[in-house]
Amino acid sequence: MTTEITPPTPADTAAPAGSPQGPRSPRALAWQRRRHSVVRFWQQYRTHRSGLFGLAALVAFAVIALTAPLTVGSDVQSVTNAPGGPMERPSGEFWLGTDQFGRDLFGLVLWGSRVSLMVGLLAAVLSVAIGALVGITAGHFRGWYATVIMRVTDWFLVMPTLVLAIALATVMSRSLGTIILAIGVTTWPTTARLVRAQTLAVESRPYIERAKALGGGHGHLMSRHVLPNVMPLVLAQTTLGISNAILSEATLAFLGLGDPTVTSWGGLLQDAREAGAVSSGHWWYLVPPGLAIAAVALAFTLCGRAVESVLNPKLGVAS
Repeated sequence: MTTEITPPTPADTAAPAGSPQGPRSPRALAWQRRRHSVVRFWQQYRTHRSGLFGLAALVAFAVIALTAPLTVGSDVQSVTNAPGGPMERPSGEFWLGTDQFGRDLFGLVLWGSRVSLMVGLLAAVLSVAIGALVGITAGHFRGWYATVIMRVTDWFLVMPTLVLAIALATVMSRSLGTIILAIGVTTWPTTARLVRAQTLAVESRPYIERAKALGGGHGHLMSRHVLPNVMPLVLAQTTLGISNAILSEATLAFLGLGDPTVTSWGGLLQDAREAGAVSSGHWWYLVPPGLAIAAVALAFTLCGRAVESVLNPKLGVAS
């Protein structure tokens, strides 16, 4: 799935003909290869119009989340100092209307982007980290260890992820850490299986046998040879996993299992449901956070598909 990464040869470390520099060190050569890889990746990524659209949307959401303390301030969450009346329609003063407490929904949506994006990113990183660790070790050691760990992976894979996340969020304290943990420890099996398959393919290559013959240990083989080859897959899975994590966070918050002290898009939907916005026709309470969740999930999915297509040319032409 990825390009084979082999150790540099003596010919690679020599300076080009006519160059005033001497032989380059392995570290300098490695950094030069990384720079070339980044440039080549960006050149191929630019050919994906949907990926560029998703990236632009993510940059916009990131700027909104980072500048929310300056644009709206934390006072937007205050119930006692609400500037408007309950359930006011969108107007020139309140662009998206107000909630049942009279708070400005536009400011709440902007502030909620901070929590939703943070939870989605951290939960996806945790999930992919667990999956990568399990996949690499199961593909490297094999034997009884791989059998046991993959049976555990299969058990997690067949169990409904949302049900497991709800169970964890129910028995633990209601906090952002609980939501991140619940999502992260229930969504790693897919990554584990993909990484294990890639690890088995990498370890079947001749240079792995040469590394073993030269005395390379398990840690050296997994960190210096296997991990660099599976990192593109891990990166693609992380990008795709963030959108799923954001949707899971919104679902848990909508079910009342989120942190009640913070504002998130899923929490806004839960507040709208409790306030009877669905039955009373207060659409402005439901539509903005719902559209924000859908837009961010779509942006991450577009970026993830573009990254996956660049790292795996077999997936087809640019979109």
